[in-house]
Amino acid sequence: MTARHFIIACGGTGGHLSPGIALAEELIKRGHRATLLISQKKVDAKLVEKYPELRFIRVPGAGFSWSPVGFVRFVLSQFRGLFFNLRLVSREKPDAVVGFGGFTTTTIIVAARLRGIPIALHEANRIPGRAIRLLGPLAARVYTPPGVRLPDASMSVLRHIGLPVRSEIRREPREIARQKLGLDAGQPVVAVLGGSQGASPLNQWANENSAALALDGIQLYCVTGMGKAQPEVRRLRSRTGVEVRALFVPFCDQMATLLSAADIAVTRAGAGTLAELTRCATPGILVPFPQAADNHQAANALFFEQQGGGVVVNQNRIADLTREVRELVFNDWLLARLRENLQRMDESHAIDEMLVDLEVMASTPVTPRVKEVRGV
Repeated sequence: MTARHFIIACGGTGGHLSPGIALAEELIKRGHRATLLISQKKVDAKLVEKYPELRFIRVPGAGFSWSPVGFVRFVLSQFRGLFFNLRLVSREKPDAVVGFGGFTTTTIIVAARLRGIPIALHEANRIPGRAIRLLGPLAARVYTPPGVRLPDASMSVLRHIGLPVRSEIRREPREIARQKLGLDAGQPVVAVLGGSQGASPLNQWANENSAALALDGIQLYCVTGMGKAQPEVRRLRSRTGVEVRALFVPFCDQMATLLSAADIAVTRAGAGTLAELTRCATPGILVPFPQAADNHQAANALFFEQQGGGVVVNQNRIADLTREVRELVFNDWLLARLRENLQRMDESHAIDEMLVDLEVMASTPVTPRVKEVRGV
C-alpha cells in the first residue's frame, strides 16, 4: 500500500481528540503520515503533551452558541478557519481528511471538498451531531455506531464502525493500578469522571458524599476538570477506624490506570468515555449531561445500559446516586456479569476495519469544486 497523508480534525473536547490520536497512531504504524488539527483550548494542549511523536496543528475556531455575541464569534471564527484550512490543504496536499465532529471539523471538511480531497466523517454518538449531519453529504465515508443512520447518507457511504480507542487504554492489574494512584489495594474504588471538561454536579456529589462513602470503606478518585477544583487528598475514616482516601484531581492522563483501579465509574455518557469503560471492562453508573446537544448523552447511556454495561441515574435523581453506588460496589455477582457484558461489547477490531477502508478511500480522489487560487 502506498504511503498516504491523512489530516485528522479532532480538537475541542477529549471525546473528539482521543479517537483522533488513536487513529493517527495506527495510521503511522501502517506507514502513513498523520496531521492532527486541534483547537486552542487548554484541554487539547494538556492532552497532547503525552504525544510528542505526533504532529498537531492548532486551528482557529470557536464553539457554536445561540447567544448573539457567541454566534457572531462562531461565524467569524468559521470564516477565519476556512481561509486557514484552504491554505493548509494547499500546502500539505493530504490524500484524505477525517473529521470527528465539533467546531474544528467544519471548515477543514469544506476546504477539502473544494480541493477535491476525499473526506471521511466519524460519529461516535447514538444521535449524530450538528457538524456530522451538516457535512455528511460531502463525505465519501461516514462511520457511525452499529444501528445508527445518517438521514442524508446513502448506504454506499455509511459504515457501521465503533470508536477508535487509544492503544494505551487497556486493562491493567487492579492492585498495581491502585498503587500507582496512591489508593489502598484492598478497599473498593469509585472513579468519578465528568468528561474532559469536568462535571460540576458530579464534583459536588463526590465532595458532599466522600465521608459517607468512606464510612463503608469506599475510596473515591474524582477527576474534577481543569479549573474547577484544586488537587486534594482527603484522609477519612471507615466505621472500623481504617483510613480511607478520597482524591480530587483536575486532570488525569492515566485513564487506563484509573479505570483499571476502579470497581465502578460514576460518569457522564459521552461516547469516548463509554468506549474507554468498555475497553477496560469497568462498569459504569451513568449520569447523562441533560444539556447535551439533541440529548445525545441520554441516548448513549440508554444503549449502554441495554447492552448490560452499567446503569443510568438521571441528573434529576442524583440524590439516589450514593445508594446506587453502595448497592453496586458490594455486589460481586452483578459486577462480574457487567464485566462479562463489557468484554462482549468491546470493539477492538473496529480500528482495523476503519484503517483498511480509509486506505481505499484515500486512493480515490474526488473532483474539486474550485480551482486553486494563488495565496489561498
